[in-house]
Amino acid sequence: MSVEFKDYYEILGVSRGADEDEIRKAYRKLARKYHPDVAKNKEEGEKRFKELNEAYEVLGDPEKRRKYDALGSGWKSGAEFRPPGGAQGFPGGFDFGFGGGGGGGSQEYHFDGTGFSDFFEHLFGMRGGRGPAGFGGGARRAAGGRGPARGRDIESDIMVTLDEVYHGSTRTLRIQKPARDGEAPAMQTGKVAIPVGVQEGQLLRLAGLGEPGSGGGAPGDVYLHVRIERHPDFRVHGADLYSDLELAPWEAVLGAKVPIRTMKGSVKLTVPAGTGHGESLRLKGMGLPREGGGFGDLHAVVRIAVPDTINAGERELWEKLQAESNFNPRD
Repeated sequence: MSVEFKDYYEILGVSRGADEDEIRKAYRKLARKYHPDVAKNKEEGEKRFKELNEAYEVLGDPEKRRKYDALGSGWKSGAEFRPPGGAQGFPGGFDFGFGGGGGGGSQEYHFDGTGFSDFFEHLFGMRGGRGPAGFGGGARRAAGGRGPARGRDIESDIMVTLDEVYHGSTRTLRIQKPARDGEAPAMQTGKVAIPVGVQEGQLLRLAGLGEPGSGGGAPGDVYLHVRIERHPDFRVHGADLYSDLELAPWEAVLGAKVPIRTMKGSVKLTVPAGTGHGESLRLKGMGLPREGGGFGDLHAVVRIAVPDTINAGERELWEKLQAESNFNPRD
């Protein structure tokens, strides 16, 4: 099955040689522009924001980026892409996980509704199992190798938004299973509950939607690895959120009340006089829901911003301050 090639470097507007800092800055700039909360065209903004998140999910992860770069630089965005020879013999010797535990490179499972493109699913989404009982173990037969065999479990990823972490949701997934015994590929639909306070890496289970069993055996399950969607304003650490708070020099020196975005909306934050660059101001209970109840905190990390340009009057005032102040940051 061919899919559309995604040029993640083009999506983020960076060169293939861009370092981590360039990639992070490019993502944040574009994510702020296309986030559905601020985009003028909500539908287009949501589509672009998902593309940006997927691109950053790959290029912001050294291992995923290394695997992606193994494809080479000859591909063009939108071109038809089909991995040569399935997972085996791929450039760089990588196993990209094609087949989803289906027993071979031709046994492809395809997911719709995970928040990732088909291209991402082909490269990173489907893989053999680990973890819970039955993962990656193949069909489980009775003693002697006869009798019913349980189907294998299938793994993939699901991108979850911060709103879903905060409020919970139910997502509908469509799963296309590979053809068996000459039959057409089967399509199944299932609903996955995303619980309030779901964590990065948590497994969500869809019972009975994995590989069909044989000889009357039960089907396997689908396990989805949660990936928390990157947000242009918040960084997630467990149930705590971190956000940059940019202050003018006089706000940091004199103190101020400034607006700050939270998951509950904008609130006024009191900045104490003498607040320094890099200090963290905690907003208790303004983070994400905790497992078992309660909420994490929001940490506003102070960044002292300076103007790019100043006019003649401002320059005069800064020079006057320089002349009168005894402050020396190097003492």
